[in-house]
Amino acid sequence: MVNEWRAATVEPGGDQPAPATWEPVEVPGRPADFAGSDAVAYRSTFEDPRDGDEHAMVVFEGVYAHARVWLNDTFLGEHDTYFEPLRLRLDGALAPENELVVECRRPDDRFGGSYETDDVPDERAVPGIWWNADIATYTDSHILDLSARPRVDDDGARFEVRTTILAETDLEDRVTFSVKPEGSRRGRGMMDRTSVTAAAGERTTVEYTIDVRDPALWWPHDLGEQNRYVLRAKLGDDERTLTTGLCSIRYDDTDGLRVNDTPITARGVGLLAAEPADIEQAVELNANLVRAHAHVPSPAVYEAADEAGVLVWQDLPLTGPGPFDIERGRTLVDRIVSAYDHHPGLAAISVHDDPISLSDGALGSGLLDRLRLRWRRFRADYDHEPAETVAEAVPDEIVALPVVGPPGIEPDATALYPGWKYGDAADVDQLLDRHPALEAIVGEYGAGSIGVPEPENMAGFDQEIHDTHVSGGIEPSQAYQRSVIKTITERLRLRASDVIVAASLRDLSDAGMGVLTRNGKPKQAHDALTDAFEPVQAVLAEPSPGAESDVVVLNDTPSEVVGHLSWDIDGDTDETAVSVGADSRKTVASLSIPTDAEFVTLSLTGRSATNTYRL
Repeated sequence: MVNEWRAATVEPGGDQPAPATWEPVEVPGRPADFAGSDAVAYRSTFEDPRDGDEHAMVVFEGVYAHARVWLNDTFLGEHDTYFEPLRLRLDGALAPENELVVECRRPDDRFGGSYETDDVPDERAVPGIWWNADIATYTDSHILDLSARPRVDDDGARFEVRTTILAETDLEDRVTFSVKPEGSRRGRGMMDRTSVTAAAGERTTVEYTIDVRDPALWWPHDLGEQNRYVLRAKLGDDERTLTTGLCSIRYDDTDGLRVNDTPITARGVGLLAAEPADIEQAVELNANLVRAHAHVPSPAVYEAADEAGVLVWQDLPLTGPGPFDIERGRTLVDRIVSAYDHHPGLAAISVHDDPISLSDGALGSGLLDRLRLRWRRFRADYDHEPAETVAEAVPDEIVALPVVGPPGIEPDATALYPGWKYGDAADVDQLLDRHPALEAIVGEYGAGSIGVPEPENMAGFDQEIHDTHVSGGIEPSQAYQRSVIKTITERLRLRASDVIVAASLRDLSDAGMGVLTRNGKPKQAHDALTDAFEPVQAVLAEPSPGAESDVVVLNDTPSEVVGHLSWDIDGDTDETAVSVGADSRKTVASLSIPTDAEFVTLSLTGRSATNTYRL
């Protein structure tokens, strides 16, 4: 219903923007010509969309980060939460021909997250309308939104439904709720009705609980099927639907992470500016979790995760050192939950990411550098209370992680960077032996590398740290990243960490922590992480020439694994039978690795899992 859009850089605040010139742009989108702007105004015209007694509202999604809206010089309202839809009634200001102006500006608080850091290039953080822009028409009673919080516990399975209704005239009616299995899946549908009353011009919220008999549960892709339900709310001729699923997720120090009361090891990758295609690429890596690092993705990303069977660890958009508004943080938690809690894979919410840094540049592995690191950990100081206060707003059904940070501040999830920010990758065992509490949930780890032969734009990439470890071009750069990621992933799995998240899936510039380049091309670390993330995999406990190394088979599945393990050491082969219980690890052989060995390859029959060590 909206015609072409135009945009211009403006000064934030003040009266309705009126720039001298407007440039054509695509909306929704992130017009690169305005990269680096503090505020951008968008303008469009449209005809009155109403027919007869209809009403109209503007609906924007992904309005980054704060916005003000005018229609025909009349101020309609403002918005400060980009992951929530912005809906504004238009009737009172509509004319036969209409001019709509939207001012979008960067946040003036701490909650811009990754988009307000060097990790995300300016062209990915342009103030604007990122996800959707529309003019909607509706009748006197309109269902604005619908949400359903899944519940699976000892009392059974149910959806706690919330729907918000806008009444243009006095309303006294009944809302019909129905739920049925998605698509062709078999199962029993349910329907019920409840009353709703509202005065003219009022918004009212209806809450209702729908019990589900004989529920079909939603599972991560390596544990089971992604059974889902279609929920519908109907009021007169108006209706709204959503697709959801039933899943329970809990975590504690004793039982670890459990999904539908089944133990699971979460193998994940971080996303800095998530796109729906990232979910499929994460599954190709054998990941069953993604971490939305210091930003909130679009609903399309969550929908892709639901379909693929991928858990989502959601950060608040808050990263880096410095104080923040606690009440604003709690409000954002409430809004994230309201917007996304119908997604069965929403597993965790964390509050404050990387609140301090232990190092300025890389620390080596020598004695003096180890002493420097210990001293910095000893001197590290962070007040957990604000983040913990915000985390209290996270519902019990979602894992709350107040702080994600480095060793030294007792984080709830660890940012672990041996081999990159300090020491060597192999130092991870020594570090975790000394501080075993750090190994349970590792929220980020890895190393960076160059993504193209002649990088130019390296936004967010610490080249100084990189050059401490690597000299030369793209091949040695990616080979070093491969070695670090393979080493740490395997060590964490051997240590039975509950959650492990490699730092980044995809670069956003010509270099980065991703295992994919910005164009989606696999780096050397991609295949190494794919192998290390195999749910059933054989690993060497001591992968070095001259070592006597155990071979350990890791089984993250809920079923026993029976088959054969074969190995190849520079062409010298052998094999043995293996049997490993569900959700366990077992030493199945011991290998003598010659001092001049160049490679060792381990293969498991039946799982098509292969693991190669370049010695």
